[in-house]
Order: sequence, then C-alpha cells, then structure tokens
Amino acid sequence: MLQLAGDRGAPASKGKANVGNILTSRWGQLTLGIVCMVMIANLQYGWTLFVLPIDQAYHWGRPAIQVAFTVFVVCETWLLPVEGYVIDRIGPRYTVLAGGLLIGASWVLNSFADSLTLLYVAAAIGGIGAGFVYGATVGNALKWFPDRRGLAAGLTAAGFGAGSAVTVVPISNMIAGSGYQSTFLFFGILQGVIVVLVSLALRAPPGQETQGLQDGHAVALSPGGMNATRPSRLHDLTRDYTPGQVVREPVFWLMYAMFVMVGAGGLIATAQLSVIAADFGVAKTPVTLFWITLPALTFALSIDRILNGLTRPFFGWVSDQIGRENTMFIAFLFEGLGILALTWFAADPVLFVILTGVVFFAWGEIYSLFPATCGDTFGRRFAATNYGMLYTAKGTAALMVPLGSLLREMTGDWLSVLYAAAFVNILTAGLALFALKPMRRAFIRRSMNARAAERIATAQARA
Repeated sequence: MLQLAGDRGAPASKGKANVGNILTSRWGQLTLGIVCMVMIANLQYGWTLFVLPIDQAYHWGRPAIQVAFTVFVVCETWLLPVEGYVIDRIGPRYTVLAGGLLIGASWVLNSFADSLTLLYVAAAIGGIGAGFVYGATVGNALKWFPDRRGLAAGLTAAGFGAGSAVTVVPISNMIAGSGYQSTFLFFGILQGVIVVLVSLALRAPPGQETQGLQDGHAVALSPGGMNATRPSRLHDLTRDYTPGQVVREPVFWLMYAMFVMVGAGGLIATAQLSVIAADFGVAKTPVTLFWITLPALTFALSIDRILNGLTRPFFGWVSDQIGRENTMFIAFLFEGLGILALTWFAADPVLFVILTGVVFFAWGEIYSLFPATCGDTFGRRFAATNYGMLYTAKGTAALMVPLGSLLREMTGDWLSVLYAAAFVNILTAGLALFALKPMRRAFIRRSMNARAAERIATAQARA
C-alpha cells in the first residue's frame, strides 16, 4: 500500500510542546478537520451572493451562470469515490493540501473569468478540491472515532453546513464595497492558504489502533440490532470491506436508496423555499421572534444556516447513544411530520418560519448519520472511499429536485410537492427501523464471524 512518510506517524512524543500534543490527539485532528470544512463552505453556500453581480457585469443570464454551481456540485459529489480511494491510500495530509490549492485556484480564476467557459472550469476545479477536503476530513473523523462516529462525523459536517455563516456578512460587504472580483480573489487566497496550512498537521490514526481509546471495550449486539450506547471496537471485531465488496452488499444499496429519498425530499423542500414563501404570500411579511424582526423568508433562511449546522452533531451524538437506525427513525419521521405541518400552516408567517426551522433541523442530520452508519458497517480501512460511494446519493437526489417544479406545474400549487416530500420521509423512517436495522444486524454478525474465522486460520497457519 502506498504510504507517504510522515502522514501516518506515531503519537506525539513527551518532549514535544503541549500544543503539538493537542494537535496530534484525535480531538485535535477533529478540530483541524472542522476548520478545513469551514473554509470550503463558501464554495457551495456563499455562491448565491455572487450570481447577481456576475450577471450585472457580463449579462450572461442567471440560468447560464447557475450552471457553474451545478458543475461544482457534480464534481464535488460524483468524484468523491475516486478521491476517497486516494485518501485511503495516502492519508489526509497531502490530499487536503491538494484540495486547498484547488479551492484557492478556483476562486482566483473566478475573479478573472470573462467567459462562461472559464467560469465552468473554475467551478470544476473547486468541486474537485472541495471533494478532497470533504472526503478526507469526514473519512479521518470516522477512522479516529470508531466509538463516537456519529458525533465526530456530525461535528465535521457541521463545519460545512454552517461554516459560511461566519463569512456571509464580510463577503456581502466586500462585494458591495470592492466588487465581486476582488472578493473572489481575497477570499479565494485566504481560504486556500488556511486549508493548506492546516493540512500540514493532519494525519491518519497510527497503525491499527486508535489513539485515545481504552482496551477492553466490546461490541454489544442487542436483540433489536447494533447497540452503540458505549465505546466499541468494531474495527477489531469485524472485517474491513473493500469498495468492490461493498457494492455487492444489499445493505449498502438500501442505505443508498434511503439517502436519495431523504436527500431529495429535503432538497425539494429547501431549494424551492423562496418560491413556496412567495406563493403562500408570506415572503416579505415581517416576523418577530426572539426580539428580532425580519421578513419571513429572510428569517427562515437565516434559521436554515444555524440549524443545518447544529442538527449534524446533535443527531450524530444521539445515534452514538441509542443506535443509528433508531435515530434515523426519529429524525426522518420528525421531518416528515414537519413538512406535513408546513402544508397546513405555511400561510401563517410565524408558523412558516418555525416549521421551516423544524424541517431544516430534521434534514441536515443525514450528513452525520449516513457516514457513521457506513463506517460502522464496512470498517474503517476504506472509510473515505466507501462513504464517497454512498455520498454520490446526494448528487442523485439533486437530479430529482427539478421534479418538484414539474409537479408544481402539473398540479398548480406546492401542496402536492410538500405532501410527496412528507410521504417519502415517513416511508424512509419506516425503512430505517424495519428494513435497515435487521439487515445491518445480520450483516455485522456475519462480518464478526468471518473476522473470527480469519484470525483462527491465521493462528493455525502460524502454529
């Protein structure tokens, strides 16, 4: 296996400074990964701030400009399995470093782009770079925290979900004061440099052990399925599955289908939020909550940024306590009921804001629950690649978003779209509890038996 020197080193020595010890600990590695995720968040969530200024400068039309965003999402999503394969082979340090260079180059190119072709090329470069950073940081979290995969994956994904909240105001102000080109250039260099510098301290867990875990913890299999209520050593008791083996397992495709279903339902409900608010006549209606007064749509979008970040570590932590499938059932059912309530009360501006907050809070958790479940099921050795394959479900779900607009055109209102999204989420909640849970329990038992047989065979061969 290809391995670059220094990327998988031993734990920090006693003689090193305390700061060095903190950075090389698993919590330090998790924090570094979160910083990287915050730095790539603007490539997706900050893009909307640049669309109108670009159109005003070149008059290419918003649909043509938005193709660049589609190119970014496709490259960031569909190339992740390939990038994950590289990450699993050489570790996070050099892959994140490459990602930092690419995301910086992407926005620098945007600052000079005077044609749609160059804008699309920059988007592709940024998507590839963001994929490297996303895959490496999530994969590293799964490897360092086999006992707290839900929390670790959730905290890492929260950096991507809420990272742009820190810079949305500075970016908006700089676009207004200095122009979008200068903003692309400044933040492109800033974000790229920070990712490159942070990458130099990243590393995969040394050897086959995970620093910070205590020996003696065992896997607990309850009658209802895998119990994640206490630290486990699944990576010692179950097999590590290669990507080729994973795609032949029905349990993987069930997870993929569930990811697509929940992802599509949430994307349809959120991508069309501004249009839905306008159709219900509440978009510009002032709403006062927590002593803050904003137009209903602006309030709802602001809550989205906050709750989309908070939900990921929260539900990830819950899944570490009560199990992945149980948490999926609660979250997906909660979202389905929230969307259903939105169909009944969306015409009330206050309830519109509150219920959209419920929907957003119950949707973003898929980016912590699915990577944690994937890591638990198929092992940590190929965690980045295997989750990369599962993550392409986001791209598949995005392709279904236009169906929401088509259904709206066919029926004349958004109620049918929201009903469909609610039904899909409630259906997926049932699948989590009554299909995924027993399938994954049986799969893990087979994996543990296979691992035990391999160890017996190895011991006999050595005897």
